[in-house]
Amino acid sequence: MNQQSYKKSFVIGGVAIGAIAGVAIGFFTAHGMMGTMADMTTGTGGVSAPTGRAGEMSEMKGMSMGQMDMNEMAQAGEKSMAGMAGMPGMSASPPGAVAIPAVARQLIGVRSTAAAYQTLTQEIRTVGTVGYDERGLTQVTLKISGWVREVFVNSIGRPVRKGEPLFTFYSPDLLASQDEYLLALRTEARLATSPLDEAKANAASLVTSARERLRLWDLTDAQITALERRGKAEPLLTVYAPSSGIVLKREALPGKYVEPGTTLYEVADLSRVWISADIYESEVAAVKLDQPISVSFAAYPGEIFRGSKVFIYPSLNAEARTVRVRFELPNPGLKLKPGMYGNVTLQTDAAKALVVPKEAVLETGLRQLVFMDRGEGRYEQRLVKLGRRNQDHVEVMEGLKDGDRIVTSANFLLDAESKLTSASSMQAMMGRIGMGDWQMSGAYEGKMEGMEGMGMGGVSAPPGRAGEMGDMKGMPMADVKGMEGMEGMKGMEGMKGMEMGSKKEGTETRQMNGLTLALTTVPEHPKAGNVLLKLTLNDQAGKPVTNAQVLFVYTMPMPGMTDSKVVARHTKDGLYEGTVMFGMGGTWVVTANVTVPGKPAIAEKFQFSVAGGGM
Repeated sequence: MNQQSYKKSFVIGGVAIGAIAGVAIGFFTAHGMMGTMADMTTGTGGVSAPTGRAGEMSEMKGMSMGQMDMNEMAQAGEKSMAGMAGMPGMSASPPGAVAIPAVARQLIGVRSTAAAYQTLTQEIRTVGTVGYDERGLTQVTLKISGWVREVFVNSIGRPVRKGEPLFTFYSPDLLASQDEYLLALRTEARLATSPLDEAKANAASLVTSARERLRLWDLTDAQITALERRGKAEPLLTVYAPSSGIVLKREALPGKYVEPGTTLYEVADLSRVWISADIYESEVAAVKLDQPISVSFAAYPGEIFRGSKVFIYPSLNAEARTVRVRFELPNPGLKLKPGMYGNVTLQTDAAKALVVPKEAVLETGLRQLVFMDRGEGRYEQRLVKLGRRNQDHVEVMEGLKDGDRIVTSANFLLDAESKLTSASSMQAMMGRIGMGDWQMSGAYEGKMEGMEGMGMGGVSAPPGRAGEMGDMKGMPMADVKGMEGMEGMKGMEGMKGMEMGSKKEGTETRQMNGLTLALTTVPEHPKAGNVLLKLTLNDQAGKPVTNAQVLFVYTMPMPGMTDSKVVARHTKDGLYEGTVMFGMGGTWVVTANVTVPGKPAIAEKFQFSVAGGGM
């Protein structure tokens, strides 16, 4: 019995000793943590010293404002920023760089190849139209007036041979000319035995003149010889085809009266045709005379028509920004018909150049870029300058060198990932550099006001002036007047909370163009989230302005921040209200755009310090 009582007492005593030891350890641990917090707030203004610099920060604890050189503190702060490259969102990687895990690379199919020098033959592709060879076009016209009698070639598109009769023609003038020629011949024959040489010469001159007139009226030598044999004028003249080809136009109709110069037939030689095409202004420099071309037509699949003669027109189509080029092709069997469309491929001169696959290049309008493969899943954007192209490759003039590995597939996914990475990095950087400081200052403001020896934002009061500084405890620097010239305030204008009244809260009144603008916020000390802006407008006489149009434009003065707009509505007595959304704590600038009929427009800026959400 006594042994059991002894054991029970022993267990109770051990439990009691353990409880006392736990309380003691907790007590000393709590006091140690509070001492650390005191050092953090009183010594450094709420920010702990970086690793390895605790000694420097401890030397500043308890220093007066007069003993602090704010410019040196700012320079030290800038140096300390150099160590932030390793923070999340503060990567030292170049813009556009992205890292992809191996599994993700396999899923999206990332492939890469090396840029290399190759013989690049540029192909210019365009659409051409078959046309007539203008050098083989012939028109059949008459130089005298008369009537068409009989027509032998009476349809368009019919092939004709040179010398084939086209139609017969009656002309009184032509008949009279034939009679004159026959008379001149008879006169010359009668005077052949005359002793007067001058008379014989005159007769010969008349024969020559009459024959030349018939020849100029398009009578052939055979027709004139036949006329001499007959000895009688022929009332109908037969007109023959001047060249071989296809009839393009026919105006000769039986009984039709024609005047000199009237076109009765048009004949085109289609043994050779022209292909006319348009090329872009940027391709003109690559096109030269006598470059080989190939043309394919839908009417003859698998058949290629080849030529080499090229003519470049000297003018530019200002609307389409193209230049007309012309190629000459043989047309065996008259397969190519005028008006047919063909796919033209023009081979330019070959040259050795640094090339990459066309799919490796991302076209972004003003820029062309590729993704370089740095190995181990790391990819980096690289701007390039491009030159000539062919069906598979493109020349790289600047930005790459021989052997650089570039991505040839999944480029768009890498580009999207790099944009997301850049946006996340910017957001993280803003949160760590700007937003974190603003939220931290708001979080510690209440603690620092109540701590002993805390005068202006965590800086202890100089000896002998604790009472003066104690009266200022808890006052923001925006409310402290006349401190710009105080000893120890030099160099503190750029410090957070030392803006000397640049950031205001509550009601702020401005006078502009004969109007009084009073802007207030609800709540009076705005926080991140929805904030009601209330603008009161009065004229010079103090009467409310009720016919104004008010637009609030607000933003944060930081890179990458866009403007947001809210139209204010008039509620009563010149009061205009609009709700804005302050997305985060920090400095926000609100521009009140006021338009009153008959008065100049007003755009007045107001600046607010917005506390972080939940602080």
